[in-house]
Amino acid sequence: MSHKRIPKRKAAIAAGGVVALGAAAILLPNANASQDGGSPGATAPKTLRATDASDLASQLPGLLGDTFAGSYYDSGAKRLVVNVVNGDDNAVARVQKAGAKVREVANSLAALKTGAQTLKADATIPGTAWAVDPRTNKIIVTADSTVTGSAWNRLESTVEGLGTAKATLKKSAGTFKTFVSGGDAIFSQTEAGGVRCSLGFNVTAGDGTPAFLTAGHCGVAAAQWSDSQTGQPLATVDQATFPGAGDFSLVKYDDAATEAPSEVNVGNGQTVQITQAEEATVGTQVFRMGSTTGLNDGTVTGLDATVNFQSETDPSGVDTVTGLIQTDVCAEPGDSGGSLFTREGGAIGLTSGGSGDCTQGGETFFQPVTTALAATGATLGAGDQAGGGAGDQAGGAEQGGDEIGGDPGAGAVDPSASAGDDQSGAGTDAGADPGADPSADTGTGTGHHSSSGRRH
Repeated sequence: MSHKRIPKRKAAIAAGGVVALGAAAILLPNANASQDGGSPGATAPKTLRATDASDLASQLPGLLGDTFAGSYYDSGAKRLVVNVVNGDDNAVARVQKAGAKVREVANSLAALKTGAQTLKADATIPGTAWAVDPRTNKIIVTADSTVTGSAWNRLESTVEGLGTAKATLKKSAGTFKTFVSGGDAIFSQTEAGGVRCSLGFNVTAGDGTPAFLTAGHCGVAAAQWSDSQTGQPLATVDQATFPGAGDFSLVKYDDAATEAPSEVNVGNGQTVQITQAEEATVGTQVFRMGSTTGLNDGTVTGLDATVNFQSETDPSGVDTVTGLIQTDVCAEPGDSGGSLFTREGGAIGLTSGGSGDCTQGGETFFQPVTTALAATGATLGAGDQAGGGAGDQAGGAEQGGDEIGGDPGAGAVDPSASAGDDQSGAGTDAGADPGADPSADTGTGTGHHSSSGRRH
């Protein structure tokens, strides 16, 4: 199945956003009056690929303990910037020896997490979200367009109570929602009608059978899924988490002989090989593939995000999801569950929800793949084809050089190039006719039956 991709004009806007954020990351330490730590004569920070920076960032909490206050990737300078508190000379020396840039900040991670707990207790309001942004060393609180009147006053008061040095409040023009719809990629029929989501990554379940990961709210919405709107079910939900501590589902293929390659299909017969699961790092460029809007790129902007979706079953209720990745990548209904990955073929996340669209942009939140793998007992890829489960994150750092996924093979592509391609005949009105089979109007069938591909 092929997918629609954004035209060149939109891709240029997305790319421009990445450049702007890269510049902001360089300037933010000065803008926030933080001091660059470092002893005289210290070794200059190393130039790192995003994958290597992610591997290093994942080791720092254990290395630095309570002095570690988060990290982010400066894409312009290609350096990992590490926040430390208390001016601990030993911590500074450890960071410098590891090859990262030191930045002394006021707020510890513990202080920021305490602030997030205050928000949870006093401001769990539908249409709100918050995440830790290590570039500002603050909690970034976002309210969508539905948060008005007394709800806005309550949120604003809570944020002000945390102090401007610890939290910042901003308004989003869109509405936070999960991106389920009816149409492409993976389908299900329920009593309420048709449902469409996107396949995230193929995996091997704990019992050795082929399966895939998608959004938890997709798995809660329907138990059986097909690769066409009117086709027979091909896979059945085994585990689903939503709301609560995550938004992920493990869906097992009904045919145990299904070949489920470890790759993301980005359209026109092109694929990106997925080689390992990785933790997200703020500042890293990422790519999202979804059944409605195809391939889009952007930047990780926050970690450990909490999102309060308006409940779809209780008009006065709220569905709170924690532990998500916040980005500026766009998404639309039908993209739920779709894959978030890096240029080097690292699996990062599964599309959960957000605000906006791929015309005006917005915030989109993702379920970390590493957490989903650990919770479900699955490993990334099909058996020995990929083998990179949550415990293999660091193993991919030496693979691939500047190639995608180390050994791209036939049809593998640089996703940044694909995101900028204009797809002839694809159209840009995805979702205008949810009942239509989008594969019919793209004209670029690939032989796969999902966003990541599956074969019989």
